[in-house]
Amino acid sequence: AVAALLARGLRPELAETRGPGDAEVIAREAAGRGVRTVVAAGGDGTIAEVAAGLAGGGGAALGLLPLGTANVLAWELGVPRAPERAAAVLAAGRVEMLWPGVARFADGHTRLFVQMLGAGFDAAVVAELDLEWKRRVGRLAYVAGSLRELARYRFPVIEAELDGVAATAASVIVSKGRLYAGRYVLAPGARPAEPGFRVVLFRRGGALRAALAGAALPLGLVRRLPGVEIVPASRVVLRAAAPVPVQADGDPAGGLPVWVADAARPLRVVLP
Repeated sequence: AVAALLARGLRPELAETRGPGDAEVIAREAAGRGVRTVVAAGGDGTIAEVAAGLAGGGGAALGLLPLGTANVLAWELGVPRAPERAAAVLAAGRVEMLWPGVARFADGHTRLFVQMLGAGFDAAVVAELDLEWKRRVGRLAYVAGSLRELARYRFPVIEAELDGVAATAASVIVSKGRLYAGRYVLAPGARPAEPGFRVVLFRRGGALRAALAGAALPLGLVRRLPGVEIVPASRVVLRAAAPVPVQADGDPAGGLPVWVADAARPLRVVLP
């Protein structure tokens, strides 16, 4: 990847992350000293951390070098996975806007997300994922994790408020983009450059329905399943009487309750 950047006449300054939160700190520092483009070389979680660091200001653009497992945002925005082609985008791409979401939790911490936030079954899978197994087998780790959670997740009722309108569901996905878990279309009306979300409500719980949704996802049929509803909203509140995990851009983020709204301003991002 570095060789591809050098071949395009770019002279990247490399900074290595060593743990959660490092990418945000690195990006914030770089933007503060006037770096024009900060490139997230990794998966969706790394990209979200870099975006969080840039959200504080400074005017730096977000660049993408997709090196993760799913790379959902890269698929969403049309950024190629091959290092040579991604480097070409960084060298000569156009700058567009990306409007992230921000989740606020009961303990006061916040989490910026660029693609989606999930509460319920998918977050339970993410929370129990074996990271070493993920590094070895990639997406198969999610399949194995899903099968494990199908046998033990209890699908507590989630109480949602979507722009003040009440709803209930077994699982919820708050999406900034159309895609989920790779190139699979889940929320076709979503627009990453615009404020607001598409909220996917899985109103009925249970292992059988979750398995059916998983089988329907690669076929683009989830939104046609009985009990699945997609609602546009600008402000989302999710609560539950029982513990319910939350994931943001494929990483564990905490648990309900959570309050979700748009970030204060959009980010500049380098696109093909």
